[in-house]
Amino acid sequence: MRLVFLLATFFTFFTASAQKDSQAKAILDQIGAKVKGSKGILVSIQLISKNSSGKALGTKSISLKMKGDKYLLKQGLTEILCDGVTIYNYDGVNTISKSNISESDQTLSPQKLLSGNYDKDFNYSVLSQNNNNATIELIPIDKRKSFQKVTLVIDKLKSALSTATILDKSNNSTFVKVLSINYTAVLIDKIFLFDRAKYPKNVEIFD
Repeated sequence: MRLVFLLATFFTFFTASAQKDSQAKAILDQIGAKVKGSKGILVSIQLISKNSSGKALGTKSISLKMKGDKYLLKQGLTEILCDGVTIYNYDGVNTISKSNISESDQTLSPQKLLSGNYDKDFNYSVLSQNNNNATIELIPIDKRKSFQKVTLVIDKLKSALSTATILDKSNNSTFVKVLSINYTAVLIDKIFLFDRAKYPKNVEIFD
């Protein structure tokens, strides 16, 4: 399974309240504009996983570098590299799986999660908000996607994602916490290019 962020879903009914809410759109568009205007983004993330009974399954720390459609995600020895066209998923041991970015459309990549660009894939509505934060519910338009619901908490003052709660079809949950985010990181394009030489010689690549 690709580590395209442990994505996720709730069991929920699709209701009229889950349309494209103008208040939610305005908040998400601010994030999208900030991401689009950035030449490099560096993010530190914590993932907390639980099963459907609420039992803790573990905590993971992730570093993420983003530049446009390109990103490099690392968690321990594992990593996902996307050059904007192809995704390379290294399991940290001996395998790299290679896929086209379009093949990941049923999942929620880190770039999509943090971008604020949800118009194409989601209906959304504001659940609650105050001067500092807004809680926004996302429901995918395409029911074939691997998730049915994502709940975001947005820092309105920073126009940035603060947390996301994602549940899979078995009601296992992943709580995503953004520990830090830098929108002015200097990232050279070379780090998003796949280099076979940086991996152990015994690593096999599968399309």
